[in-house]
Amino acid sequence: MTKQITIAVPKGYLLKETIKKFEAIGIHFPSDFEESRRLFTYDTSKTFKLLTVRPWDVPAYVEQGAADLGIVGKDVLLEQEPNVYTLKDLKFGGCKLVIAGLEGQSIKTLKHHCKVVTKYPHSTMKYFEAIGKKVKIIKLYGAIELGPLTDLSDIICDLTATGKTLKEHNLIELDTVFESTAQLIANPIGMKIHYKEISDINSRI
Repeated sequence: MTKQITIAVPKGYLLKETIKKFEAIGIHFPSDFEESRRLFTYDTSKTFKLLTVRPWDVPAYVEQGAADLGIVGKDVLLEQEPNVYTLKDLKFGGCKLVIAGLEGQSIKTLKHHCKVVTKYPHSTMKYFEAIGKKVKIIKLYGAIELGPLTDLSDIICDLTATGKTLKEHNLIELDTVFESTAQLIANPIGMKIHYKEISDINSRI
């Protein structure tokens, strides 16, 4: 008997694209699941259980073994550095983590101990350590663009896909920290237990 495989996926765009990917290889989930409030569902064969969780929680579910597989942005993996296997770049959900500020600012002219607001303190600190600048990091959970506009910070480090939100707040990109796309990740123990099934999905998806 095939053991059930649990997959953790964030709601929204990544869920929609994930379901498309699985449909393309013959794994079918209920068509109304994306719009429902249910937090989990099964495919038609009951072989796969799909969990919908917050994007930042996907690595925890996979690392702790509550899910065998996960779909998560590379940005989250680089920020959290969880103990998981990264199996494949899924090539959707493209965006990038950038340093942004007001017109006239540049990375070279930033002073030591300038203030940076971000949801990515670990990645931000690594970036500035690499270029030899000391900064004060202020972690926020939203409205990052308001930092320089309210004098809370000098610059920001935030994720952007189109740059539209930055432009709407009169901010410009100063540098790219890294680019991000959706990744297929696996729990190391789950990978051993379901090696054949997971390898099959990984090669076909």
